Amino acid sequence: MTYWILEKNNSIKIYLFIIGIFLIILTACKDKNDDNQIEQIPILTTNNATSITSTTAICTGHINYDGGFPITAKGVCWSTLPLPTISNNNTNDGTGIDDFTSTLTNLSINTKYYVRAYATNRLGAGYGNQISFTTLQGNAGTVSDIDGNVYHTVGIGTQIWMVENLKTTKYNDGTTIPLITDGTTWSNLSSPAYCWYNNDSVTYKNTYGALYNWDAIHTNKLCPLGWHIPTDSEWVVLINYVGGDTTAGGKLKEAGITHWSVPNTGATNSTYFYALPGGYRNGNLGSFVGIKDNGFWWSSSESNASESWCRIIYFSSDDIFRENIKKTSGFSVRCLKDN
Repeated sequence: MTYWILEKNNSIKIYLFIIGIFLIILTACKDKNDDNQIEQIPILTTNNATSITSTTAICTGHINYDGGFPITAKGVCWSTLPLPTISNNNTNDGTGIDDFTSTLTNLSINTKYYVRAYATNRLGAGYGNQISFTTLQGNAGTVSDIDGNVYHTVGIGTQIWMVENLKTTKYNDGTTIPLITDGTTWSNLSSPAYCWYNNDSVTYKNTYGALYNWDAIHTNKLCPLGWHIPTDSEWVVLINYVGGDTTAGGKLKEAGITHWSVPNTGATNSTYFYALPGGYRNGNLGSFVGIKDNGFWWSSSESNASESWCRIIYFSSDDIFRENIKKTSGFSVRCLKDN
């Protein structure tokens, strides 16, 4: 009997020992899994920069996983060197796991920046993927035409553009450009000419500039010396730099409805180009159309013998459109600085 009791006790001890070992292993595995799945720094995504100007930009971030602990700070950090950290410039956009939007300020003109979203928990800081952008050049100065009109200029990427529509009445060699007011005469022209919208220089000249036919463009003497009418490909360079056809119109348009009709869709003027809706003169009828609703700008590139390429922006869209239109039309002009 005593032997049987001892054997039973030993069996119980062995059984309890095995159960104990199993529980230790199970706990260790659970702790290991918890370390892998929970106890870590946050995981984030950095989205592309938007609304880029010469000194500011906007970036957004998304927290994919908080690491299992509360988020104590979040924002973006940036530097002119790759892989910025919170020891560099940074924003603090609160706590919690919600998406966040950060405004970068006091940036340098025409400078490349690297940006990463960040978030911190009790274990430290986690960073999102790196993105980069280059600030715009900002206002580059002024230039005058032969009439003495002064135009502000802006650097956008590698190009420098006039901020206002051209309003000269003379070529850069001092020759007077013919002013044509009669609609029928205008539509039948095969020589250079200019006009004011509705033949009203008092109302429209200072704000919207003049309208020129393509023969005036083709003289290569319309812009001030050192400047020229942009080619079709140079328009493409501008548009691609600011994001492409489907958003460039909004970035180029003057914001608000002082000069544009409601709703002036998507207008931010983030490029400081200040595109204005000078309307146009119909090439077939010589009539005036579209003031405040649309802007038409010539390129110097022919499409065919009777048409040339232009760019169009409408009050109701943030696109910019490329069209080939009759050379007898009267459009606005923006001059581009020679390289």
